Amino acid sequence: MGDHETVLGHEVLSEAARLLEQLRLAGMRVVTAESCTGGLVAGALTHFAGSSDVTEGGFVTYSNSMKQAVLGVRADTLALHGAVSAETVLQMAEGALAACATADIAVAISGIAGPGGGSLDKPVGLVWFATALRGGETCASKQIFAGSRQRVREQAVLYALASVSGRLVNR
Repeated sequence: MGDHETVLGHEVLSEAARLLEQLRLAGMRVVTAESCTGGLVAGALTHFAGSSDVTEGGFVTYSNSMKQAVLGVRADTLALHGAVSAETVLQMAEGALAACATADIAVAISGIAGPGGGSLDKPVGLVWFATALRGGETCASKQIFAGSRQRVREQAVLYALASVSGRLVNR
């Protein structure tokens, strides 16, 4: 079984199906802005036939230059705080909403999936998330996940889906 199949396992797909139903009930559409998850959140949402009624799609902005060009993340933000930071994911989420006029909510993810690339202040497994509600607040949070690259990415996808769900419930 390949990495993609494993990450889109039963738990991820169950959470994605639940979120799609919540979005339908709320009459809202979602867009994703992904770095370390490489489109897996959008992949989980679009796994289901009919998901286009609430899913706009996603931006995979793995490099800093893509974050800037596609989502409008500022160069000074990346220089001062790095790609894996609250400041960057906040701008990613807001940039996704700005680029997708028909979306009501955006989720952004940027992290260090490993096995390398970590540092003392930004360890492997550190992932920042942001959700932006059109006409509402943009919120960021971070998690530090343990395990292999595959496990970090899977946990990040689950957390991202749950973050959108939580914003729908608490809006």
